[in-house]
Amino acid sequence: MFSKFTSILQHAVEALAPSLPLQEDFVYHWKAITHYYIETSDDKAPVTDTNIPSHLEQMLDILTQEEGERESGETGPCMEYLLHHKILETLYTLGKADCPPGMKQQVLGFYTKLLGRIRQPLLPHINVHRPVQKLVRLCGEVLAAPTENEEIQFLCIVCAKLKQDPYLVNFFLEVQPWHRMESVRQPTGSCPEGGALVGEAVRADGASSPDTGQTGPDLGPVAQTRIRNDAASAADQTVQPNHNYNLVNSLLNLTKSPDGRIVVKACEGLMLLVSLPEPAAARCLTENTALSQLLVDRLTAFYQALPPSMDPLDIETVESVNWGLDAYNLKEDTAAFAGKRALISFLSWLDYCDQLIKEAQKTTAAVLARAVRDRFLVPVLEPQLMQTSEMGILTSTALMNRIIRQVNSEALLRETVFFLLGEEREAETPGGVGRPLLRHRLIEHCNHLSDEISIMTLRLFEHLLQKPCEHVVYSLVLRNLEERCYQENKPQEEKEVLENGQLPEAVDLEEDPLFTDLSPGNRLSGSDWLSASPPRSPDHAKPDGKTEVHKIVNSFLCLVPDEAKSSYQVEGSGYDTYLRDAHRQFRDYCATCLRWEWLGTPKPFEKCNMEGPFFEGHFLKVLFDRMGRILDQPYDVNLQVTSVLSKLALLPHPHLHEYLLDPYINLAPGCRSLFSVIVRVVGDLMLRIHRIPDFTPKLLLVRKRLLGLEPEGSSIDHLTLLEGVIVLEEFCKELAAIAFVKFHASTTP
Repeated sequence: MFSKFTSILQHAVEALAPSLPLQEDFVYHWKAITHYYIETSDDKAPVTDTNIPSHLEQMLDILTQEEGERESGETGPCMEYLLHHKILETLYTLGKADCPPGMKQQVLGFYTKLLGRIRQPLLPHINVHRPVQKLVRLCGEVLAAPTENEEIQFLCIVCAKLKQDPYLVNFFLEVQPWHRMESVRQPTGSCPEGGALVGEAVRADGASSPDTGQTGPDLGPVAQTRIRNDAASAADQTVQPNHNYNLVNSLLNLTKSPDGRIVVKACEGLMLLVSLPEPAAARCLTENTALSQLLVDRLTAFYQALPPSMDPLDIETVESVNWGLDAYNLKEDTAAFAGKRALISFLSWLDYCDQLIKEAQKTTAAVLARAVRDRFLVPVLEPQLMQTSEMGILTSTALMNRIIRQVNSEALLRETVFFLLGEEREAETPGGVGRPLLRHRLIEHCNHLSDEISIMTLRLFEHLLQKPCEHVVYSLVLRNLEERCYQENKPQEEKEVLENGQLPEAVDLEEDPLFTDLSPGNRLSGSDWLSASPPRSPDHAKPDGKTEVHKIVNSFLCLVPDEAKSSYQVEGSGYDTYLRDAHRQFRDYCATCLRWEWLGTPKPFEKCNMEGPFFEGHFLKVLFDRMGRILDQPYDVNLQVTSVLSKLALLPHPHLHEYLLDPYINLAPGCRSLFSVIVRVVGDLMLRIHRIPDFTPKLLLVRKRLLGLEPEGSSIDHLTLLEGVIVLEEFCKELAAIAFVKFHASTTP
């Protein structure tokens, strides 16, 4: 109490006394601090009971005032005094000993305010960055220490300064043997007798000899350039595997704090450090710190804390989370669904990993992303996706789906895609299970006995196709279309349709390989076949090989017979709605694919290797097989299958456009295209229509119920078929719109 009164009295005297020149005032406050250690005999009184905090604050105010009164970059006498007399070194020693108790807190605050308030660069000076390095090592030593808040503030201001001048980070890459000598700690909580702690630096005159050969306080452009060169060259001499990056290590320790605010600030500091462009720091960070281990271990722990089974809808619809900003309300989270808090924690840390890798220097990002793949995705997630339990497959696929949606950094997305699809680029073959095994298993799951698993896996691939990663499209589809072997590259006489609807030369459609799976009683005659799609005209192709767009559009729009159409009887179900959506989506895809430098026109036949047999690939095979069963599988499955196919059709690659959207390509024997698959479905539909009484009224009723225009009533026979017909009609309109938009884009500058 008496000490506080003394402090108040001293402030009053200082306010009334005539102001001293700044340097004298600065030296006065520093000597007042040093005299305390020489004269005091009470080594247990807390620092808040002394005048030390007041003197330190006065010194900061003086330094700030001095800088404000001088031209930018000019060092004043007070700052020169601080640098030449190693005041920061002395304060570090006092803070390390925590003498008097609480001094470490005061020293951390002084360093933080000094670096934060002073605009001129201080870290290049050896008498600044050397004590700063030492103080960095004291941070994070003790978990939940009373100085954690001051420690994290100090570390973050150092990180911010390095972000401003990345070259200086080389001063913070420290040789381990030196670090071991410096890290011998003095016991805290006691003051060595007679002021021996401060040694020569705090004698009565408060002076110490400046280092020889160091850069002086005049930190002009020339000195700055020399310091940067010295720092860079020193790093190239010294960065070896036995170096420490203690700034990173201290931040990593503070990420384990029980205080969430400290954890967030430590994570922010790490994000600043990984973004530094210095190669030496990047190597040291990835090779000599536990950053990647922290990321992966915590990601694994959060994932393993999730319940073994969760509702996929909960996983998909839980609110978006940003690391450090997720609100914690245990009662509300538990009431929502079991595992919500664990799920948010996992997604929040995943978001941090993704953002960290996104901000990281390129080589650092690659190493960290590979660590996530090798130590989390492969050992933890792959067994979950490969299991045989249907509930386990569903939960893990839903989680993988959410991971794909959330990952945006280029490096982590690439490693995630390689994990799921493999890195192979050669064309697929029909035989064998394909490589890698996970890729093959996921494609198999698109055709799973469980409709829920099929839908969830198809949704996973749909999200993959929307990611800005060329390897996704190439791995799943393009590598099999590269040589255009789906086309028969032989001159073909145009087939003219006779008035009676028969093809010349008595072509028997029953020999078409596309219809060999139809039973003899269900095969179509030539006239039935032709009524299912518009006839070819001799002039359908332009000189450049592109089919006229109006013929393509009409081919898709007229593919479903009139008696199977119901959209024209419901308002708002027109073709124009798909045109608007297709225009927007195609524009977005073009922006994504622009940097992939895809060809504008199909690869010329003379450059294609067309000798081998064509295989559409395992992914398209499953999609085409599913499309072929559109009349016999659930409505939700059909929606997902057609959604994935429409995403593929929207991609601005000429081979995809040709294979999926041109009904008039000359298919090689035994090959199928999207149009030919739909034609087969329409042929099957025409046979079934006549077996269902009141087909058209039932179809219209089902459409209105799906749109919510009619209340649910009595059950309707052949509901799956009727819903499939509606999806088929809508899908054909969507394909027509996509074809039109892509043609229009190709002819518009």
